[in-house]
Amino acid sequence: MLKTKLDIINKMHLIISVLIVVPVAFIYGFKPELSFDMFLETVDERNFYKAIMGLYLGFSTLWILGVSKPQYLKTALITNMIFMLGLGFGRILSIVMDGTPTFGYAFGTVAELFLGCYGLWVLNRIKSHS
Repeated sequence: MLKTKLDIINKMHLIISVLIVVPVAFIYGFKPELSFDMFLETVDERNFYKAIMGLYLGFSTLWILGVSKPQYLKTALITNMIFMLGLGFGRILSIVMDGTPTFGYAFGTVAELFLGCYGLWVLNRIKSHS
């Protein structure tokens, strides 16, 4: 798993992502009102957030594979980078168009952009060492 300093540098953000994304997935899927100002009323709304939960859990599974199996690392890095930067830039768009969200979402924006950029940095390091 994490055997060397290089392993830690290359994989730590995947572990951090899993530790954040898995609980958020379950909150989105089952109790969004616990941490967010969301109160789902229709079956379609609940269905949408459970689908998001499944998407988050699916990506988290891939990131765990990337940490534990070398053949999945590059795929895990690419998907984590796209996932995090996609969320971060989507939140920036929302801030510009909709206004400032609650602290949790504002912090999430910064964290997602950081993790996405970190993943891009790791991918570039791996590419330059190949």
